[in-house]
Amino acid sequence: MTTTRTRAVLVALTATAALALTGCGSGDDGADTAHASHSAAAGATTTAGAHNAQDVAFAQGMIPHHRQALQMAALAAGRASSARVEDLAARIEKAQDPEITAMSGWLKTWGEDVPMAGMDHGGHAGMAGMMDDTDMTALKKATGKDFDTKFLTMMVEHHQGAVEMATTERSKGAYAPATRLAGDIVTAQNAEIKEMNQLLGKG
Repeated sequence: MTTTRTRAVLVALTATAALALTGCGSGDDGADTAHASHSAAAGATTTAGAHNAQDVAFAQGMIPHHRQALQMAALAAGRASSARVEDLAARIEKAQDPEITAMSGWLKTWGEDVPMAGMDHGGHAGMAGMMDDTDMTALKKATGKDFDTKFLTMMVEHHQGAVEMATTERSKGAYAPATRLAGDIVTAQNAEIKEMNQLLGKG
C-alpha cells in the first residue's frame, strides 16, 4: 500500500517537473518571438520615421489648405441648390478632416509647428489654390445656383492647388506615409475636379 502511494507521488512529481520544463521552454520561445517582432517593428518605425524638409513643408502647407476646403464645404448646407453639390461637399469634409489629423500628428512627432486653426486666409493667399478673404466672403453671401457655381469654380481651383502641392511631395518627399497620402490626394482630387467640371457643364 505504502509502495503504491510512493510510486504515485513520484509519478506526479515527475509529470510536474516535465510540465515546468516545458513551460520554461515555451516562455523562452515566446520571448524570442516577441523580441524579433519588436525588432522588426522598430526597424519599420525607423524607416517610416525618416523625413525631410519637403515632408514638413507639405504637412504645414496642406493643413491650412485642407482647413479652408472644409470651411468652403461646410457652407454648402443651406446654401446649395444642387443635391450633387451638397453630396460632394460632404465627401470633401469626410476625406480631408482625417487627413488634417494625420498630418498634425506627423508634425508633432517631428517636433515641428502645427499651423494654428482660424488663421486669416490672407496669410496663405500666395499658396496654390487658396481663396482670399474676398473670395470667401462672396461664397458666404451666395445662395442657390449662384452658390453652386461659385463653390464649384473655387473648389476646382482649390483642388488644382492641392494636386500641385501633393505632386511635389510625391517626387521630393522622404516620409512614406506622407508620399502615400500625397498620392491619394492626387488621385481623389483629380477625380473630383473632373466631377466638378461636369457639374459646371465643362466636362
